[in-house]
Amino acid sequence: MTAKVTNYRAIARILGIIVLIIGIAELIPWIYAEAVGEMSAVFGFRICAPATTLLGVLILISVRTGRTRFGPREGYLVVACCWIIASLIGSFPYLLSGLTDSFADAFFEASSGFTTTGCTAIDGELSCRALLLWKAISHWLGGMGILVFVISLLPALGINGQVIVRAEAPGPVLQKMTVRMSDSAKILYITYFSFTIIEFILLMLSGKMSFYDGVITTLGSISTGGLLVHSAGIAFYDSVYIEIVISVFCLLASVNFVLYHYIATGKFSYVLKDIELRAYGILIGGAFIICTGGLMFSGNENFGTAVRNSFFQVSSFASTAGYTRTPYLDWPTVCQIVLLALMFIGGCSASTAGSLKVIRVIVMLKMIVRGCTRRIHPRSVVAVKLGKNSVSAPVVSNITVFIFTFMAVFLISGLVVSLQGCDMETSFTSVICMLSNTGGSFGYGASLGNFSFFHPGLKLYLSALMIIGRLELFTIIILFTKSFWSRNH
Repeated sequence: MTAKVTNYRAIARILGIIVLIIGIAELIPWIYAEAVGEMSAVFGFRICAPATTLLGVLILISVRTGRTRFGPREGYLVVACCWIIASLIGSFPYLLSGLTDSFADAFFEASSGFTTTGCTAIDGELSCRALLLWKAISHWLGGMGILVFVISLLPALGINGQVIVRAEAPGPVLQKMTVRMSDSAKILYITYFSFTIIEFILLMLSGKMSFYDGVITTLGSISTGGLLVHSAGIAFYDSVYIEIVISVFCLLASVNFVLYHYIATGKFSYVLKDIELRAYGILIGGAFIICTGGLMFSGNENFGTAVRNSFFQVSSFASTAGYTRTPYLDWPTVCQIVLLALMFIGGCSASTAGSLKVIRVIVMLKMIVRGCTRRIHPRSVVAVKLGKNSVSAPVVSNITVFIFTFMAVFLISGLVVSLQGCDMETSFTSVICMLSNTGGSFGYGASLGNFSFFHPGLKLYLSALMIIGRLELFTIIILFTKSFWSRNH
């Protein structure tokens, strides 16, 4: 039976919606640049915003589709194209505004924005407030996933959104909260938008943030992108209240958003029984205790300061937001190892956080326990269970393959990055920084505060790692396989 990617018109129409959304989003920093008189940014957005919006409209007008069958191949292709095109289009404001004359730097900034990685390749502070606003908006759009929003529009195109969710969903399984995936997507974005408004109001109540600072910080934290206005970071405000608000909402955004729907509908038992949430809480609590103890016993900080710094930094790395309050490179080695482990694990599935996801780590640990049990009792049949439910063999297999692939990409990429002559710490932590979409690293990149020292070719490679990590590896990798494009598979 012949199977191939055939619905190119449907794919083009979805991409047209994506381009239109980006064009409309660019209108906001354009208006802001005009209002504050940032002429370099005005020039860039005067070209980019109208051109991008017009392109999206022209695609939607010129490409007509009826009701069509949308298979897994189309789903993977449209997701991959979406994120690549978003990063490509999103790079032009940086280029045309004169922030950089390097396409590699501009693409790195755009990829960092949409994938919520939050790092930069620009040497020095991003002083253009309109461009910083654009990066914050791209964080917010990428946090929940641009396509999650588009999925709510797909029934009008006769396209099944479930196949797209499988290709973009940040986790092994995305539960459907309602009968139609489009309705589920709407609920996710309503929750995401509500959290954004609530956090912004709470930050404004601090009295230490301007309206602009509040917007940037909110969009950067609820998306777990880790974006801040000032080069001094969160320490600029010197406010325990602000740190708590940011930490709490980073953690809320790194929890499975499906659980919030259960809370809203009164299904509290589903939340209390959620294995991943409980494990995530234990993970954060354990990391917090270790880091607090490490800072105290090292003699660097008293109890109050250690608690304050540990809670913020652990929340930041566990949620893959990548915020920094203090120079954690000066922390004891045990604390740095804990932060590095949090980068690898990441947050929960179906959240804005990146990396492996807690649920995969849980299944991996249960597989290790099963392996030990079967060595003692070779004839026993031991199922991998989450609570009282057994995990199916295909799911276990998929999680195993994902973890091995993640580690393979990590090791190979570390080798590639090391070709520039960087030390091992810089090479491998820069890779996990991009692959986990955390934005925080160790080594030279952390001490410098940016990744401007990398060769342009490596910056493009690191940008690709951000996108690969955001799309959970296989969505991009399978595009390079022969079977994906074969007519007979």
